[in-house]
Amino acid sequence: MNVGDELPPLEIEITRTLIVAGAIASRDYQDVHHDPELARQKGSPDIFMNILTTNGLVGRYITDHFGPTAVLRKVAIRLGAPNHPGDTMVLTGRVEAIDGSTAVVRVTGDNGIGRHVTGTVTLTLPAGSTS
Repeated sequence: MNVGDELPPLEIEITRTLIVAGAIASRDYQDVHHDPELARQKGSPDIFMNILTTNGLVGRYITDHFGPTAVLRKVAIRLGAPNHPGDTMVLTGRVEAIDGSTAVVRVTGDNGIGRHVTGTVTLTLPAGSTS
């Protein structure tokens, strides 16, 4: 692993089931994450993904690349364009810094209407890891 290394992109199909399941799993029962009519009444064209689901998908992206022994120390994200059902989010990443066994990876996720997520993930790898 070197500063500047690009992680391969990960395409995630945004389904209604993914949005609702993520909201339920994170105990986020706000209607905009599961009720299309109430979401429309509040100005959204449909339900949309919550930040906790996005946070989990960013973590998955990192551990898919660095392996199950990678330890996520900090995930700092900011949301932009919402993820709606029927779209695809593409996550990309770049190693920004390395200090011993600790790395900082900048992650972005784009969908059909713009940038959904921007952030950094700080992780550590166990001694002898080859990622």
